[in-house]
Amino acid sequence: MIDLSHLRGKTIAVLGLGKSGLASVKALINAGAIVWAWDDNPSGRDLIEPLGLAPINLVECDWTEPDMLIISPGIPSTFPTPHAAAEKARRAGVPIICDVELLCTAQPDVPTLAITGTNGKSTTTALTAHILAGAGIKTQAGGNLGNAALGLEPSGPDDCLVLELSSYQLDLLAEAAFDACALLNITPDHLDRHGGMDGYIGAKHQIFARNKGPKWAIISIDDEPCAKMSVELAREGGRHIIEISINQPVDHGIYVSDGWLIDDISGAKTRILDLTTVTRMPGKHNWQNIAFAYALCRARGVDATRIIDGILSFPGLAHRQERLGTIDGVVFVNDSKATNAEASAKALSAYQNIYWIVGGKPKEGGIAGLEAFYPNIKKAYLIGAATNAFADTLGTDLPWEKCQTLDVATKAAFEDARQHGDDAPVVMLTPACASFDQFKSFEARGDAFRDIYAHLATNAQERS
Repeated sequence: MIDLSHLRGKTIAVLGLGKSGLASVKALINAGAIVWAWDDNPSGRDLIEPLGLAPINLVECDWTEPDMLIISPGIPSTFPTPHAAAEKARRAGVPIICDVELLCTAQPDVPTLAITGTNGKSTTTALTAHILAGAGIKTQAGGNLGNAALGLEPSGPDDCLVLELSSYQLDLLAEAAFDACALLNITPDHLDRHGGMDGYIGAKHQIFARNKGPKWAIISIDDEPCAKMSVELAREGGRHIIEISINQPVDHGIYVSDGWLIDDISGAKTRILDLTTVTRMPGKHNWQNIAFAYALCRARGVDATRIIDGILSFPGLAHRQERLGTIDGVVFVNDSKATNAEASAKALSAYQNIYWIVGGKPKEGGIAGLEAFYPNIKKAYLIGAATNAFADTLGTDLPWEKCQTLDVATKAAFEDARQHGDDAPVVMLTPACASFDQFKSFEARGDAFRDIYAHLATNAQERS
């Protein structure tokens, strides 16, 4: 468990008892801190009873006693309306931080790579950790992905931490510092939590205020906010800036040209890898993820050959364009994580001859904006609460079928894909919707799709 013994005897308030909050409570108890824990949901409060703690209502407590407040990043501490406990802590002058702050300040000598961006954080984090581990470096990934920060095992100076950081977490850091910081992209997201676009960009910029050591700053120049920020970072000086582009050559950066990953950090314009051969990570958005992972691993001192080996052996993340396999020439792709149209666009742009399973609990805007990808789609199979609305949106632009449930849609899509004689047909679940109308989470939806695929694969084997 992470050593927080410097907090022994201190009174630490923890607000929110989900994964990160509960891990924080356990680490603080182990350190000998006095823990005041609260969750607005009674089921969350029940989780601390086996730890020997009674919940303390942080809205009604005496804020002259706690030394700090650890708040789960999903709970507003500023915009749009701060949680009442956070507001009382702020008025009392109590520092408000998240678990990542405690992790990094407890282990300042551990090489740490930090990754943020609107899209692609999880894939880039997982890929980077996979490459480093394959290169023989003891590596853990966590933060906004996988393990909570204080649920990680202790690390040493020869190891590496790879942290995915959300804008919420970045807003809750004070002294945490990272050896290499990466900003993948910025598009409008979570604007209500940051008071608008400027606040959101400012939160992302915070990652570069956290540089330590050689101060590697790795940043895309393919969107306007990031490109402008790169210029500002160069003007400030004191950093080793590596610009990333999948659209244009970048002097002394990492870029993609004609499908090849190019390393020009030293000015040699070295061709590293034909990205069209990385079949588990198709699409330009994944090329960006790969370019960032390559740059981060270079910053950690890994040679190009080992990085290439790691990229090619990476299995991909579950529910993110996850290739489940092939049945009778039909490829099955699980992209259940795509809970909005923008996310689905990435998958729809990466394949041809798609039999598209779409629907669920619709978000604002539905599937508007995906028209550019209709030429890649053979037919849509509509499920969940969005069925009728999406049928109206598609109209006569695409063939569609109302299936209501995932199992009916998957079987119908598979039968059509087998019979139509397309080249490399793809049955793809990329729903562009939340899952909560029929499933408890996007993971549960993706797991159900995987189970249906496995059943179809077994039947196909029995037929043969």
